[in-house]
Amino acid sequence: MCQDADNCGHENPSVNDALVACLTEIERFVGKSSWGGPPRLFALVRTVDLVKAEPSLAGQLAVGSPDSLSSIEQDDFNPGEELGQTLATTTWGDAVDGAAICVERVFLPDECADEIPDDPDKAAAFVAGHPKRQEVRVVAGALRDGSHYGVARLVEHPDDLLGSVNLVPALESAVLGTLR
Repeated sequence: MCQDADNCGHENPSVNDALVACLTEIERFVGKSSWGGPPRLFALVRTVDLVKAEPSLAGQLAVGSPDSLSSIEQDDFNPGEELGQTLATTTWGDAVDGAAICVERVFLPDECADEIPDDPDKAAAFVAGHPKRQEVRVVAGALRDGSHYGVARLVEHPDDLLGSVNLVPALESAVLGTLR
């Protein structure tokens, strides 16, 4: 569950604070598990609407502001090999105000880009075995109003949470596309 935060650590007034707070809470929730997990999909709903629909949850959810969001993990989510294709065919009912996805990836610093083989299978093996590889957990989310945001944590810097609009533009766009 996610709650609106009083201070999300950003200066951009167009950033949706409730979305940032919810994505941060999702990252903390997923972070309680070990690294190396599968992609995880979440529906985002206004907490006040969730409490109205499910009064038994009232004691477990802090409403905060009217814009506070709660996340509901989609336990049956199975993206298969092509996450982008799966998201392109994912849709939500009107009760869902937004969506978020959490993915973990391995990447190399830009200085290593020229070394990566063109063949996708060889490239994956190359990146996985490279001594400069880095692991990152990304949570990208969007709301029906078009706002979107991403947060990320590197395994090597577990105390630092990065975040911004367009942190992972393609993933944020794909999540936004599930809401249209």
